[in-house]
Amino acid sequence: MTLAELQRLEHEYAMPTYVRNPVEFVRGSGVRLWDSDGNEYLDFLAGISVLNVGHCHPRVVETVRDQVGRLSHVSNLYYTEPAMRLSAALSRSSLGGKVFLCNSGAEAIEAAIKLARRARPHGKVVVLEGAFHGRTYGALSATPQESKQAPFAPLVPGFVVVPKDPDALSAAVDEETAAVLLEPIQGETGIHVLSEELLQAARDACDRAGAALVFDEIQCGMGRTGTLWAYEEPGVVPDALASAKALGGGLPIGALVTGPRLADAFHPGDHGSTFAGGPVIASAALVALEICSDPDLLERVRKAGDRLALGLAALPYVVSVRGRGLMQAMDVDRHLDAPELARRALLEQRLVVNATGPVTIRLEPPLIVTDEEVDEAVARLGALAP
Repeated sequence: MTLAELQRLEHEYAMPTYVRNPVEFVRGSGVRLWDSDGNEYLDFLAGISVLNVGHCHPRVVETVRDQVGRLSHVSNLYYTEPAMRLSAALSRSSLGGKVFLCNSGAEAIEAAIKLARRARPHGKVVVLEGAFHGRTYGALSATPQESKQAPFAPLVPGFVVVPKDPDALSAAVDEETAAVLLEPIQGETGIHVLSEELLQAARDACDRAGAALVFDEIQCGMGRTGTLWAYEEPGVVPDALASAKALGGGLPIGALVTGPRLADAFHPGDHGSTFAGGPVIASAALVALEICSDPDLLERVRKAGDRLALGLAALPYVVSVRGRGLMQAMDVDRHLDAPELARRALLEQRLVVNATGPVTIRLEPPLIVTDEEVDEAVARLGALAP
C-alpha cells in the first residue's frame, strides 16, 4: 500500500485520536528505522522509551518466535513459567515484594490506585502538578492537565493536586491519604527531574501518615536514566512502582511491583486481567529486563547521556537542556516552534524525535546507542539551525 492509501484508510476507518507524521515505517534494527520508500532514519525516540534494547533485538526476536510456536495464551487461571519467572525477576531487581502483571502503563497505574485504596479504603491520592499517568479514568484523574481532563468529566474523585514543593506536598499528606503518586522524572510534560528533597519529603510524609508512596517509572525505568530503576539514583525507595513501556522489549506489558508492606494488600478477586503476563510477552520481558540490568550497559547509558546533553547544549538555538541518562529534553529559542522542528528533523534529516510542548523537544534513543550515533543525531539537529 502507498502512504496515500494508508491515509485514506485512516480517514475512513480509524478514530481520529492521533496526529500522525506522513511516514510509514516498515523495518527497524538497533537504533535505525526504514520507511516504505527505503529511507533510513536515526531513531532518538525509541517508540517513546519502549525500545530501550533497540529495534528487533535478536534475543527478543528469537525468544518470541520460540514461545509463540509452543504456547501463546491460557489465561491466569493456570500457571505458566514465564509469568512466574518474570514476577520473581521484577521483585528481586527492585522492591522485594510482589508483582501484578498487566498490559500497559495506564493499567499499572490503575492497579496502583486500587492497591493503595485496598490498603486504606476511601483514601485520597496526592499527585503533582505537571504529572502524566495515563488516559484511562483513574490514571487520567491522576493527571492534572485541564486539556486532557475537561472533556471527560466527571472524573474519579479523591485526587489532590499539589505543586512540586516539598512543604506543600508534606502539608497535603495526612491520615486520610492512601497514596502519593509521582514520576521521579516527569516525562510527557517535558523531562523534569524531581529533586531529591521533594522525593524525600514524599517518603517522610507517607511514613508519618501511613500512606503508600508509589513511583510511576513507566517511562523513566528500565535503565533509561543509567540505573535500572530511576529511584536508585536519589536512593528514595517507594512502596510500589509501576513499570511498562520498555519492559516488553517492544511488546505491550505493564507491571505493578510492591515492597513488602503492600505485597499482600490485594485479595483473590480484587483485580485481574485476561491477557496479563501471557507467555509470549512475559518471555520477551524477561530478556529485556536482563539486557537492561547489565551494569556495562547502564554505565554506557550514563556516559552517552552526558555526551548527548553536551552536544545539545552546544546547538545555537538551544536555550537549556535537562534530564538524566538517555532521557533528555532541550528547550529551544522561544521564537522557534518545537513541533515544527521535530517535523523537520523527521522529514529533512531523517531523525526521529518529538516535541512535548511549544519549545521542548524530547530525545530518548535506545540504550544501545553508540557515541557515533549520538554525534550523528546532534549534527542532524544542528543542520536545522535557522
